[in-house]
Amino acid sequence: MNSITAQDDLFSSLGLASGDTQSRGTNDANELGLNTFLKLMVTQLNNQDPFKPMENGDFLSQIAQFGSVTGLEQLNKSFESLSTNITSGQALQAGSLVGREVLAPVDSGYLMPGSSIRGQVGLEQSSPQVTVRITDQVGQLVRELPMGSAPQGSLNFSWDGLNDSGDYAPPGLYNIQVEAIQNDRAVDLQTKLFSKVESVNLSGSNGLTLNLEGLGPIAFNNVQQIY
Repeated sequence: MNSITAQDDLFSSLGLASGDTQSRGTNDANELGLNTFLKLMVTQLNNQDPFKPMENGDFLSQIAQFGSVTGLEQLNKSFESLSTNITSGQALQAGSLVGREVLAPVDSGYLMPGSSIRGQVGLEQSSPQVTVRITDQVGQLVRELPMGSAPQGSLNFSWDGLNDSGDYAPPGLYNIQVEAIQNDRAVDLQTKLFSKVESVNLSGSNGLTLNLEGLGPIAFNNVQQIY
């Protein structure tokens, strides 16, 4: 039995095509398949120094290393495919958010003509007095809303757009601050406001972002509720 026949028998016993068959099956000179790798290994064995033969452990180690690299490449391709599917799924879900309201942790809201700004805060403990203050972009107080006492949990509030004089404030951005008395001292609470989604963006480096009406982009991960 010559060396070529022995090689073919080896490939056959491993359930692989022979080197010639494999070379006819692929034309990519940059791709090293398992068949080609084993052919090179057999050639190396046939031409090794008989006084310094390759140890079985070395032979198996090279095959294992090749298998690990091949497995990692296939795993990366699988993750790329999964990532593409997830992104496509996010795009479909995000498209349905346009025109809806979301609740997000922001301290500025956009007042549309004749509309209101609504929000929510969370109290870790009850408070005898909660106050909502609305200021313009230069920090001038526009309206102060005493909310009275509030129990532990979520507290919703709404500003109707009127200033302390009873006139409608001009459209634009306004800062919302909520203060609660807890343990005999004033504590600023994290403000969450309701905003309408104008559009969505998937091309940014931060992943999926929502463009809120009058406020600009916000990461989708920061959205706490959808209405």
